[in-house]
Amino acid sequence: MNNETGDETNNETGDETGDETSDETSSQGPLPAHAAPLWRWPALCRALGVAAVDGPDVSGISIDTRSLRAGDLFVALSGDPGPRFNTAARSSRDGHDFLAAAAQGGAAGALVDRARMSGSGPPHRLPCLGVADTLDGLWALGRAGRARSAARVVAVTGSSGKTTLKTLLMNALGAAGSAGSFNNHLGVPLTLARLPQDAPTAVVEIGTNHPGEIAPLAAMVAPHIAVVLNVLPAHIGNFADIAALRAEKLSITAGLPLAGTLILPAELATHVRWPGRCITFGEATGDVQVHSDGATARLRYGGDEWAVTVPGGGAHRGLSCAAACAVAVALGVPMAPFVARLGTTELPVGRGNRMAIGGVVIVDDSYNANPVSMGFALRTLAAQPAQRRIALLGDILELGDQERALHAGLDSACIGMDAVICVGPRMASLYERLPEGQRAGYFSDPERFDPEAFAAQLATGDTVLVKGSNMIFWARDIVPRLMAALTKRLT
Repeated sequence: MNNETGDETNNETGDETGDETSDETSSQGPLPAHAAPLWRWPALCRALGVAAVDGPDVSGISIDTRSLRAGDLFVALSGDPGPRFNTAARSSRDGHDFLAAAAQGGAAGALVDRARMSGSGPPHRLPCLGVADTLDGLWALGRAGRARSAARVVAVTGSSGKTTLKTLLMNALGAAGSAGSFNNHLGVPLTLARLPQDAPTAVVEIGTNHPGEIAPLAAMVAPHIAVVLNVLPAHIGNFADIAALRAEKLSITAGLPLAGTLILPAELATHVRWPGRCITFGEATGDVQVHSDGATARLRYGGDEWAVTVPGGGAHRGLSCAAACAVAVALGVPMAPFVARLGTTELPVGRGNRMAIGGVVIVDDSYNANPVSMGFALRTLAAQPAQRRIALLGDILELGDQERALHAGLDSACIGMDAVICVGPRMASLYERLPEGQRAGYFSDPERFDPEAFAAQLATGDTVLVKGSNMIFWARDIVPRLMAALTKRLT
């Protein structure tokens, strides 16, 4: 399973964990002297089903020594989880090879494979918790973290925009949750294991790119509210058809109690067999309706209406605001302050962030893409003022035998672009369909695209959209390199 789906997909790094996204920014970190620890050692023992012994307090949980902070428990995972989970990249690296780095980074202790560590003593003086399988151990910590939490939990899934919606909710509710796109078989239990015990509200993201992945994660999360943001042709190559993909998304109800609430787009309501409370949202129909000009959205529920500045702009993010409003309805929170905070949310990196340098605007939507989200991004750019509107578009992956048609079909969304640069072999289908006047470059090999040379062609007044699947631009640091080149040339 990947870390993200659709618009925000996997960034597996092949490091000591092999799977967690590299945009992790927090694993709780060292606690102030007056703060309670995240976990007491005996509580960790009970969660893992091992003999309770004394040990150090733990301030966070980490599976990556590069982001580990002093006081964390380091979970030594294998880069290959075996046949239990689908991963986009399997690694031969093993977390046990990084115990020295964990100790050097100030880890409070480590969760290790009992058989691997038997007879060797505590490695590098780290207190260790030994289990039969460290991935199972991480899931046990996730379940225990959820069981002890008093938070009202919101689970979010969908093909596109999950991390953005989660971020909107975390800001507007003041809720706990992960800083990055932690929604796979590692990210979900890690998020739950890190939940502060006294957090009143939490938001957990759940992703998939193969059938059968959402239900077990949803069962672990056991949310009070489950949100299906959308069902789009992301990873459609891994599913029999769109109906199978829709069924996978709706399987989030596997973890939803009958007293819970399901939130979903109005057009999906006829496909739901959930017997409990449902709140729908949409542009023309639904319990919560949104009418957006791209920059501002008017949200309506019952006889009330609120205006919100749409973070990042675009009709698709207006729908995310409507979904967030539906969550607020389900929670019964006061709507006016909720909507005010919603509009102040800063988007996660790579999800439509606008950055200006020397009169050039870069719209960084490089974290991932699916055909619908790319169309939304292009139409949003077309509606914005600019001297030149330039689209730098990369391959959309995991579309199966539909990839040629889905790429080619983006030509209508490119209307309004002054120039289009296509990167990747699949993008050839789109490039062939573009009018000659829009064709500004095609690179079948992403490695041959030079962001520094591209930056040299930009001028004051240009706005550039960068969007493609994760491995095309995000994994190659194309936007940071582009920004660095512009900074050097234009400032």
